[in-house]
Amino acid sequence: MLVMGFAKMDLKQLRYFLAIAEEGTLSAAARRLNVAQPALTHHLRNMETELGVELFRRHPRGVALTEAGSLLRQRATLLLSEFERTRDDIRNLEGDPRGEVRLGLPATISEILSVPLILSAQDALPGIKLTIAEAMSGFVLDWLKEGLVDIAVLYLRDPSGELSSEPLLREELVVVSPHGAEIGERVSMRDLCARNLVLPSRTHGLRMQLEQEAAAVGATLQPINELDSFVNIKRLVAAGHCSSVLPLHAVTHAKDKGRFRISHFDGNGLFRDVFLVARERKTLSHACAAISMKLQECVESIVEKGEWRGAFPMVGQDANVSDSRQ
Repeated sequence: MLVMGFAKMDLKQLRYFLAIAEEGTLSAAARRLNVAQPALTHHLRNMETELGVELFRRHPRGVALTEAGSLLRQRATLLLSEFERTRDDIRNLEGDPRGEVRLGLPATISEILSVPLILSAQDALPGIKLTIAEAMSGFVLDWLKEGLVDIAVLYLRDPSGELSSEPLLREELVVVSPHGAEIGERVSMRDLCARNLVLPSRTHGLRMQLEQEAAAVGATLQPINELDSFVNIKRLVAAGHCSSVLPLHAVTHAKDKGRFRISHFDGNGLFRDVFLVARERKTLSHACAAISMKLQECVESIVEKGEWRGAFPMVGQDANVSDSRQ
């Protein structure tokens, strides 16, 4: 029923629906759209009649999406995103790239990349509005799949055909402990597993990688706390609560000087790869392609200047990316 009725809707109705879903009340959506609330209510009733399902459940404080409404929100977001991208591409065929590009970044990378990228894009690509959203990489992946961001930087490489990726760099992971902690300059994975640790949850790539490394030497990670926030992980470590594992660049800023004791993993160290990821690189908008190139230039410049500590360029071919959270 949902699929049959979907073809009858126009873009205006989908925009109205998304505004209601995002605002949570008809009155707030009406103000945002500058539409009379009765007219908005009428459009919503028509959509539900066409689809033969309820899209929202009404409650005293507003509305909440039903299961059908959640599905429509996901599909409508993707559809409108593709429409805007197509319109911008057609308009920009003979000129400079224009439009909005939404970029998703892991928090540790956003800290070092966001400002240089924004400043560079403002000068070189004035027709593009760059919007950056940051979170842990697993959440950024969900945003990319749901169409909430256009491109993303992720710690992903696993062939499935759903997403495409381009190698950016490889960065070193280190053990971070409170300043003055009794720990050597180099540690083994077994040493790490014996310490009091705070780590991201198992849904995230850093934790998954550490679990795999520990299992390879017959050890088990048993963190005393799990926290999906690198900022707060650093606060806990600095307060003397525990140790953790973070990218080297995330704990070598001037503001972090003297707060942590940094230990490298023994052998050749421990590294993870960083990729520029999109749903389909062949269908990237003119504006997205321009920002992608600018991002790569910024990464190369930051690495060459030594400002991305523990990182070096990664040479490789495009790869597909799996659905696993990283």
